[in-house]
Amino acid sequence: MDKGKQITGAAREELAREMKEQYENGLSIRAIAEAHGRSYGFVHRVLTETDVPLRSRGGDRPRRRLEKAGRPQR
Repeated sequence: MDKGKQITGAAREELAREMKEQYENGLSIRAIAEAHGRSYGFVHRVLTETDVPLRSRGGDRPRRRLEKAGRPQR
C-alpha cells in the first residue's frame, strides 16, 4: 500500500483486522505503523474504530520490582 493513500471499504476492513490481530498478539502501535508504512495516528484510529481495548502506556511492567524496592502496590 502506498504511504498516505486513503484506504476505504473492504481494503480498510482487511487492514483493520490484520492490525487488530497484530496488536492483540503484543505488537505496539508504533511497530504496527512501521510495518505497514502508516502513521501512529492512523493505526491508533483504526484500532479504536474496531473497538480494540488499548493497553496503557509503558508496556507490561511486573509489579514485583515495586515490592522489592519497598514500595506498596497500587
